[in-house]
Parts: sequence; C-alpha cells; structure tokens
Amino acid sequence: MSYDGEEIGLLGWQMPEELRAMRDMLRKFMTGQVRPAEEALPSDSYEFPKDVLEGLRKQARDLGIWCVQSPVDHGGAGLSLLGQVVVAEEAAKCRMGAYVPAGGAFGFDPPNVIFKGNADQIARYAVPCIANGDKTFVAISEPSGGSDPARAIRTRAVRDGDHYVLNGTKVWITGAGQATWGVVFARTGDPQARGGITSFIVDIGTPGLTLEPIDVIRSYSPYQLTFEDCRIPVANRLGEEGQGFALAEDWLVHQRVPYAATCIGTAQAALDIALDWARDRETFGKKLADHQAIQWMLADSEVDLRAARLLVYQAAWRAERGANIKLEASVAKLFASEAANRVVDRCVQILGGMGVAKELPLERWFRETRIKRIGEGPSEVHRMVIARDLIRNGSREVD
Repeated sequence: MSYDGEEIGLLGWQMPEELRAMRDMLRKFMTGQVRPAEEALPSDSYEFPKDVLEGLRKQARDLGIWCVQSPVDHGGAGLSLLGQVVVAEEAAKCRMGAYVPAGGAFGFDPPNVIFKGNADQIARYAVPCIANGDKTFVAISEPSGGSDPARAIRTRAVRDGDHYVLNGTKVWITGAGQATWGVVFARTGDPQARGGITSFIVDIGTPGLTLEPIDVIRSYSPYQLTFEDCRIPVANRLGEEGQGFALAEDWLVHQRVPYAATCIGTAQAALDIALDWARDRETFGKKLADHQAIQWMLADSEVDLRAARLLVYQAAWRAERGANIKLEASVAKLFASEAANRVVDRCVQILGGMGVAKELPLERWFRETRIKRIGEGPSEVHRMVIARDLIRNGSREVD
C-alpha cells in the first residue's frame, strides 16, 4: 500500500485518530459499495440510477458522511477543512470520482457563500438543498475571461424596483444542468472597476435564462448560461451591492484545497492499478515490475503523490489554526493538479494498450485530470499568485 498521509511528519503533525477512523470507514464504503455499483454502468457515466443512488445515500447518511462542508446546524456534517480533504481524497477513488465524488453518494454541498446570506435565504435555498443532497452551481467565468473574473465580468444586473434585471453570458458552469439553483456573479458597478460585483441566487427555470451544454473531453459537460432580461428578486441578492467577491473570498480560496485532494485521490487510484498490473504482467521473460524503466515510473509517481499530499494537508492544517492560506492553497492546487497529470500519464504508459481501453478507468482519469490544471484557477494564475507573494514577502519557512 502506498503512502496515504496517515503521518504527515510536518513539524510533528499527525492525522488525528478520529480522521484516521473516518478515512478507514470511507475506504470500506468506497471499495465495498460505490465501486461495485459503478461496475454495472457505462464507462463514461456521471450518475447512478436513482434507486442505486438512494441506497448509497442512505448508507452514507447512516455513516454520518453527508454534505461534509455544510454546517451541522443546517443538516451537513460540518467537517473542518482537514476533514474535507480526507473525504475528498477517498471519494475521488472511483471511476466518476474526479468530478462526481463517490458518484454523489455523499450529497452535494451548496456553495458556502449561501451561509453568508440572511436567514430567509438559508431557509429557502441551503436547507432544502442539504436535505436532498441537490446539485447547485456557481457562475463566475464568462467568454471575456475567467482567470481575472473581477475585471472580465460583463454580465450586468440593473436594479428595477424590487428586482434586478440580468443580462449576459456565463461559460464553463459545472453542475448547472443538474441543479435547481445557483449563485451568479454580475456587475452592478463601474464596468471598468475591479469591484462592483454582486452575487445573486438564481433559480433554474427563471424566464430569460437558457442553458446549453458545452462538449468537452469529459462526459460531465459544463454549461453556457445566457441571461436575457432575467428578473431576479432583490430578496435573492446575497449581501449588499458590490460585496460579491468579498462574500465569496473564503470559498474561492478554501475550495482549492479539497479540489487538490481529489487530484491526489484519482492519481493514487491510478497508481494502485498500475502497481497491480506491474506485479502480475510478464514481458520478456520477467515481471513488468522487474524492469528498471517501470520501477522508475512507479518511484517518480510515489514521490509526486507524497509531495502533493504533504502540501495539501499542510494547507488544510494551517487553515485549522486560523491562518490565511491563500498562498498555501495556490501552492497545493498547482502542485497536486500537475502531479496528478504526471502520475496518471505514467500509469497509462505502464499498462500500454489497456491504459487507453475503456474497460479500465485510466483513460477517463487521463482526460479528467487534464482539466484539473484549468479548473479552480489555471496553473499559470497560481504561479502568478505564488510569485507575487514571493517578490513581496520573500521566501519563508512554514510556521
């Protein structure tokens, strides 16, 4: 069994016993319930049949693993960022896991910006969503650019009495086709200013809102959302005008850490497949694992995963201590997503033809881990964040 983060060894830190127990429970659930249920599905499926999903979700609720990021007071598990990382890594170890953790068995958390709304908004949107495990969406990126959304946002919201009128287009919006509502960021201030962005709760089915899937290299398509004179009640505005990104700042930073953990989980699952294959497969009169070229690919993959896991758990651990983890989140997301690409690519190479056969999940993970270097901020943006901090503050040790 490859290194799994049980003892991080960072300044003496070790995974708390309760998280180890939760991790072990998750592994049993994934290997005993989720992955066997996936075997009956086509290779590119991104959802279980309704009856299968309901059965898995009942078991997950009984285990106490449900909407792990959402507060306990509203029906979620209320896990810390460290706990969320543990769940994210294990839930990614299935065919669908890179983008549909555990196939949706643990429910889907609403974006935590909703909990910065008022009591009525939480009651109307967050609580039913958590109760049902429903999918939601967050719409920030636009055709004008996604890497600098504060300046690139062109979608406008104009106040008209008790409503705002939204016009514009959002792209690459994951989950919109399966959601009942989401949070949309639109400009209410100066078109040239970095600020002036406001967030709104928008129901799917609002007149003037149309959705169109965008075909990409994964089966789980993102969507283009077009708003044409969509009237959104003022009661659905989150916070005050111009507070959109201020309200979402914690979510935008912290979400990168469990996102990075899913990269590790998928890559670890790929490495486990490659290890089993290398141990069993014979070529040129000896086991594949006895060839030095294969050994080095396996060794490099193990090093990549250990380093990625250290960075991800370090970021989560610092968040537990109340630290600002903007830099650590960028470091973790950058390295983990790129390391996962390297690992999955090596695993495909080790398996040769079987690596690209749909019989195994490697070819799907190869496609989906490639997207991970773009989602939650592309690698180049995170390098920019890291470089700016380095130039401003200099290199420094982890405290």
